[in-house]
Amino acid sequence: MSASSVNRRRILSLWLPRLPIDRIQRFFNSAGLGKTNNEPSIVVIKENNALVIHALDEAAERLGLYIGQPLANARAMCPDLRVFDADVAADAKTLSDIADWCDRFTPLVALDPPHGLFLDITGCAHLFGGEAALLQALVRALGRQGFAVSAAIAGTSVCARTLTRQATGTIVADGEEARAISRFPVSALGAGEAITTGLRRAGLKTIGDVTARSPSEITARFGARFSTLLAHALGQGDAPINPRKPLPDYIVEKRFAEPIATDTMIAMTLSRLADTLIASMEKQGKGARRLEAAFFRTDGVVRAIMVETGRPVTQSKVIDRLFRERLDALADPLDPGFGFDMVRLSASRTEIVVQEQRDLDAHVHDNDELAALIDRIAARIGGKRVVVHLPEDTHIPECAVLAAPAQHHLAAAMQAEWPARTESEPPLRPLRLFDKPEPIKVPFAAVPDGPPHQFTWRRALHAVVRVEGPERIAMEWWRQDGKQLTRDYFRIEDAEGLRFWIFRDGLYEGEVFDGDGEPASPGWYVHGLFA
Repeated sequence: MSASSVNRRRILSLWLPRLPIDRIQRFFNSAGLGKTNNEPSIVVIKENNALVIHALDEAAERLGLYIGQPLANARAMCPDLRVFDADVAADAKTLSDIADWCDRFTPLVALDPPHGLFLDITGCAHLFGGEAALLQALVRALGRQGFAVSAAIAGTSVCARTLTRQATGTIVADGEEARAISRFPVSALGAGEAITTGLRRAGLKTIGDVTARSPSEITARFGARFSTLLAHALGQGDAPINPRKPLPDYIVEKRFAEPIATDTMIAMTLSRLADTLIASMEKQGKGARRLEAAFFRTDGVVRAIMVETGRPVTQSKVIDRLFRERLDALADPLDPGFGFDMVRLSASRTEIVVQEQRDLDAHVHDNDELAALIDRIAARIGGKRVVVHLPEDTHIPECAVLAAPAQHHLAAAMQAEWPARTESEPPLRPLRLFDKPEPIKVPFAAVPDGPPHQFTWRRALHAVVRVEGPERIAMEWWRQDGKQLTRDYFRIEDAEGLRFWIFRDGLYEGEVFDGDGEPASPGWYVHGLFA
């Protein structure tokens, strides 16, 4: 066998022709409301202001019904027809769940909407006993889950997809794609109704008839896109599939002949997988920054749990601790059902580990402990909820601080330089700054830039006894398109000793106008509270 043929891709195409009706039937079965075999059922969808058949079961197909048939005609042929409305979103969710389950065979799974999948099984079929055994195992497993499945394997995705519609179960050897599909009708290519009709009118009824013509003639008549599609179907190159998930850097997994369901077995399995994963990464000097544990149930349900770390992890005990925290904090507990028959641990993001002197540097130990604490808290409540604050180069108060995930910005936060406070001087900014300034009522204030003598905030009247200001802050016109007004800030103390940071939004007779274009009174707001 040549090297080129060894490196050629192998694509397994899955097609679930009755996915919408199978999904509904699975729901009825789970609720104990199954139907008898003599009850034909269909799913309808609205097209061109008319209800047409979107999917149908075997009983309806035996009656001569077909996809695209108007509902009125179908009811005339079968008055006892059971009709369900299409739910495209639910169908897409089901297809996505099936794709998650197919990850057990290969991490390269792509959607082929509306009811199909592509699996790149290059180099992994031998793990399941060969391509034939893999295809049969996949079809049987999905069949047990209640889905009608058509599958085929070829060297290109277009050829494999064509075979699933015409000759399910076919496995085409590399280089035999043209011979395998030559007898099929041109509609099997899925090129669209207009091109299919044009081919038939030209007397080209099968794919073999089309390939007998010169490529230039086909391109001139039907366009370059169709010529490319035809070439891919014949095995002459292929466009890469688009996997749903990026390929992880490292993957380890454990399969079970007897499914596991206890917390002890799950924890032991994760611990062993962590040891194996760390050993694999250690050989290349890598550490994990993002880890994912996937649990595959026997009924097809897949549950995935992800944890992230602030620094590359090089110890399996750290992985164990993070996943224990994550599992204990799940709002929706990990339900094993009838058990997990496979557990996978993958590192989707890794980094080169830089060796540091850690024995004599106390600061390094403190930083490691802080990073480990942040990782544990993030695993329990979510990484986005554990933040550090970084200074921003802007004079706008609400934008002067940026809240960033602590796991990814801890080092930057520790090295950040904040404006120093002048000794023996009161703070220029309040200890508590509101997310949004709250409006206050000011009956009168000195014009043009004086403070108020009193104001009402949260239905309480505050008499002003001391004032510092104003501090004028103009908005960033190059970013705001002139929509933000100039602010005059005041540090206010009332008769009760409470200190406020308030501002007037806009300048008198310069920025604030009413509906008639006449100058109007600016608004007043409280932006924060001093200690």
